[in-house]
Amino acid sequence: MNYWLMKSEPSNFSLDDLQRMQNKTEHWDGVRNYQARNFLRDEIKVGDGVLFYHSNCPEPAIVGLARVVREGYADHTALDPREKHFDPKATDEKPIWFMVDVQYLCHLPQPLNRDDLRQHPLLSGMSVLRKGNRLSVQPVKAEEWQAILTLSGIADPL
Repeated sequence: MNYWLMKSEPSNFSLDDLQRMQNKTEHWDGVRNYQARNFLRDEIKVGDGVLFYHSNCPEPAIVGLARVVREGYADHTALDPREKHFDPKATDEKPIWFMVDVQYLCHLPQPLNRDDLRQHPLLSGMSVLRKGNRLSVQPVKAEEWQAILTLSGIADPL
């Protein structure tokens, strides 16, 4: 099992939005970075844990947990010219971009913002805190996942 941090702007798609979806499940689409795409296509597996991170907002923070319920498959939004993430180079035969399906597990009792993460010895080295790291999908170490659960007082929901 692996763990991931997935960023979403709450004005576009929030943890509350995921919770309201049918079966509390939605595809994670629109990723247009090759490194993040490779994670989605090749490494993220069913059952993996997800830290849901709200970005590009007044207080970026890890706000909840989700799990992967479908492994990487072609991102259909790349094929539709009406979609914001349309890519004219993508085809059914050569999809280029991929997505996974994630399912809501829970909100954290208190969001963990960047300062909270920096102050914790096991979390201060997280990728999300590195200067210039803008990846919307990034790996999380098992000990970081456990530290988030411990800080939040949550039993592992996976």
